[in-house]
Formats: sequence, structure tokens, C-alpha cells
Amino acid sequence: MKSPTWRKLLRGASIKGDLLDIRTLFLRYLKEETVQPLKELGRFVLFGALGSLFVGLGATLMLFGALRFLQDQFRVLDGSLSWVPYLVIVALAALVIALTAWRVVSGGAKRRLKATK
Repeated sequence: MKSPTWRKLLRGASIKGDLLDIRTLFLRYLKEETVQPLKELGRFVLFGALGSLFVGLGATLMLFGALRFLQDQFRVLDGSLSWVPYLVIVALAALVIALTAWRVVSGGAKRRLKATK
């Protein structure tokens, strides 16, 4: 009796080899589609966090510099009016925070969303 043709195709193949191929394909897909994008996202977040930290530190130093400038240049604000430079700096800091929040809310993502509609 002659064996069916499908048995001839399977003669060289084994289930173990097929499972090994499937495992290799799955691991390659997993690395390509998950690990690599996560690495790129991590790098993006890292540089964004470092940039934000440096910008925040720079803004803080600028505000301290402005406070020292007001205290040194306007001697009228000594004594009972010594709180005025601090109030000016708090108002300036609030303005900077408000402008930053406004730019974040009405930033590029909102414009891109309108362009896609």
C-alpha cells in the first residue's frame, strides 16, 4: 500500500522543530514590537525629564537673581516694605507658571488633533 502524499511532506518535519520555530518567531516579534519601542520611549522620557529639571532649575535661579536685584536696587523697599520684592517675585513666578500651563494645554498636540479632523 502506498502512503498518502501528506505523510511525505511531514516525513522530514517534527513537532519539536515546529515548536522551536514558533518560539523563535514569537521571541523575535516580541523583541521587535515591544522591547525596542519601550527603549526608545525610555530615552525620550529620560531626556524630557532632564530637560525639565534643568529648565526648572534655571527659572528658579533667574527668580532668585531678580529678587536680589530688586532688593539691591530699590533701597526704598527696606524696613517695613521689605516684603514687596518677595510679592513681586511670587507674582512673576505665578505668571511664568501660568504661561507654561497655557502652552502645555494649547500646544502642538491640540493643533495636530484639529488638523486630523
